Amino acid sequence: MAALLVVLYIMQRKHISFTKRVFTGLGLGIAFGALLQWLHGVDSNVVTVLNDWFNIAGSGYVKLLQMIVMPLIIVSIISAIIHVKSKAGVGKMSASIIGVLIGTTAIAAAIGIFTSLAFDLSAVDIEAGQREVERGAYLDNKVGEVRDFTLPQQILEFIPSNPFADMTGERRTSTIAVVIFAAFVGVAALGVARKKPQHGEMFKSIIDSLHAVVMRMVTIVLRLTPYGVLAIMTRVVSTTAPAEIWKLGKFVLASYVALILMFIVHLVMLAISGISPLKYLQRSMPALVFAFTSRTSAGSIPINVETQVARLGVPESFANFSATFGASMGQNGCAGIYPAMLAVMIAPTVGINPFDIGFILQLIAIVAISSFGVAGVGGGATFAALIVLSSMNMPVALAGLLISVEPLIDMGRTALNVNGSMTAGVLSSRWLGQWDKKKFLRNEQSATEA
Repeated sequence: MAALLVVLYIMQRKHISFTKRVFTGLGLGIAFGALLQWLHGVDSNVVTVLNDWFNIAGSGYVKLLQMIVMPLIIVSIISAIIHVKSKAGVGKMSASIIGVLIGTTAIAAAIGIFTSLAFDLSAVDIEAGQREVERGAYLDNKVGEVRDFTLPQQILEFIPSNPFADMTGERRTSTIAVVIFAAFVGVAALGVARKKPQHGEMFKSIIDSLHAVVMRMVTIVLRLTPYGVLAIMTRVVSTTAPAEIWKLGKFVLASYVALILMFIVHLVMLAISGISPLKYLQRSMPALVFAFTSRTSAGSIPINVETQVARLGVPESFANFSATFGASMGQNGCAGIYPAMLAVMIAPTVGINPFDIGFILQLIAIVAISSFGVAGVGGGATFAALIVLSSMNMPVALAGLLISVEPLIDMGRTALNVNGSMTAGVLSSRWLGQWDKKKFLRNEQSATEA
């Protein structure tokens, strides 16, 4: 591992592009993880101890990203509001981004439903072992937290009663609560700037300084991405048993077919709006690779914002709003495809015909509405599934049958979540006339490559 980290460092010193270094880290991690599993086995104590050490680079990198998420959200949202130059204003920008996120989640739910039907997935066909039974019991206990939540109560959960507690990520809706708090501060600052220009200018100067410092922190941390990807992929591959994947191979295959179809929908939307899908993929790939390996939408916010601004030609205001909103609502993978597929699989066990058009329309509507406030960290998909299944009066314990392949599927789901938020930022800025096409097309190095 030390030797592989040195290889990545030498590549950085030789100014090899950031994208190539990330993919090198990904490939080396897969190969090294496979080697460890072949030599020692999945359950070996050697693999456990080694991954414990490798986590210093892997989990340590993710923790550094999580460390700067809340400061980045607060400073960036305030900065975006006090510097907004768009005639559309904050209202139209937010409405456009949220509209894309929720609209694409509804499409993702439909894709998840029809993919499950096409592959004839059913929870009846899956055998439950000890781990699956324990997971099912845990979900049965967990569902009590969400079953009695009405839609008005869920909306109230977004409003921060203690923003400082939300800055610690105390609640599942903490991210969006911090966004709302920062937006209030930004709007208040605009009011102060109109009535007391001298105070407004002073506050703006302070925010500009803080924003510069936070973005420098983001750049420093993002330079560690190839090293983090190497360690994370080594852990994932060395601890994933092929037998477990094979047992649920049909569900894994169906999940990735649905995820790929939704990626294609994103690219089609970009193409219709006059944006090159191939160029978009080329420019956004480092962020997608990180999201895939780390499995955290919230932790991907810094690289999401940097990618949109430096590589995709999105203004900072749009990038900050889409990245933060996209980590808390409208997650196409975790809150769209996954709960929809589970509902279709479980429906036959409770006497519901999954082909019934009324069931399908009701499921799509519930998935879209419940996608608000889904946590953008590990477990967000489970929480979304609990909300959807309990709303449809379905047993949630059957969702525990998929625990053995959950990490493998979650990688693709997270990448789709992040791609959805970047697509929302690009499309909204394009539609509202703020997209920088020249920056999108030119082949300059981004801040992470410098």
